[in-house]
Amino acid sequence: MFVGLLGLLLAACTANLPQDSLDPAGPVAERQLELFTLVFWIAVAVFVIVEGLLVFAMIRFRHREGREPRQIHGNTRLEVAWTIVPAVILAGIAVPTVATIFDLSRGPAENAIEITVTGHQWWWEVEYREEEIVTANEIHVPTDRPVYLTLTSEDVIHSFWVPRLAGKQDLVPGHTEALSFSAPEPGTYLGTCTEYCGLSHANMKFRVIAQEPSEFEGWVRDQTQDAAAPPPTEIEQIVTGTCMSCHQIRGVEGLAELSQPAPDLTHIGSRQTLAAGLLENDPDDLARWLRDPPAVKPGSLMPDYRLTEDQIEALVEFLGSLE
Repeated sequence: MFVGLLGLLLAACTANLPQDSLDPAGPVAERQLELFTLVFWIAVAVFVIVEGLLVFAMIRFRHREGREPRQIHGNTRLEVAWTIVPAVILAGIAVPTVATIFDLSRGPAENAIEITVTGHQWWWEVEYREEEIVTANEIHVPTDRPVYLTLTSEDVIHSFWVPRLAGKQDLVPGHTEALSFSAPEPGTYLGTCTEYCGLSHANMKFRVIAQEPSEFEGWVRDQTQDAAAPPPTEIEQIVTGTCMSCHQIRGVEGLAELSQPAPDLTHIGSRQTLAAGLLENDPDDLARWLRDPPAVKPGSLMPDYRLTEDQIEALVEFLGSLE
């Protein structure tokens, strides 16, 4: 037990963690940290005072032979004091808390980029409606520009959290919620689902990729381009007859226009990761994924199609070209 407690203590001393909410990288996370810090120190002060009085009472009024402590039951002054003081403390905490909540829940700023994020078991669909872009598990944003997310879920309750940029927001099926943030500095900010949502809940990750405005505009231009069709070989039949029964590849004719329960693959080659952040987007990991998706990601809705090694190699080459 001691070893376990020591491990937890030492883990708390780790610095430069990629999902550290105490190391904010944007104004929204900074406001939330300021509120947390204020409430934390008020709670520390209350703890010290209450525990100090408790220790004092235990020592000062400890049992002694032939001595009975003075009874204070019915002491109006004490009862009024320990009723009013907590109420005043809670009211004092409520003022900055409510002010922060209202400030952070405002609608989109005039120049905000608006993005719709939909949670699925177990991946994130990301849609830029104005730009007509649909991608998955990676949210590209320009630096120093407000971002307004509209959040919803396709199946069960999920929770969207990117600690260094903003707080948590639950995604409830049939409802839409909103979350705003901005990223002053370029970088990759890791996020995850924090509401247990099924077998691969822990494998439901995402990334917010903040880019300089010019770099972001270039990404938008690339993403609006259609994908190149697969070569007219056996691989074309696999892509159009198997992959596109669930996936969309814009510019390639298939069945995905009828139903899209899986991530858009139009520019999958340009993404950093696969399977909602579980794998690196490189040929080896892509081949590993194609061999047996449920073995890599438990509960994956993508079945094992029992592809041959030649088919997997051809698919890896084609999908990797979709940049």
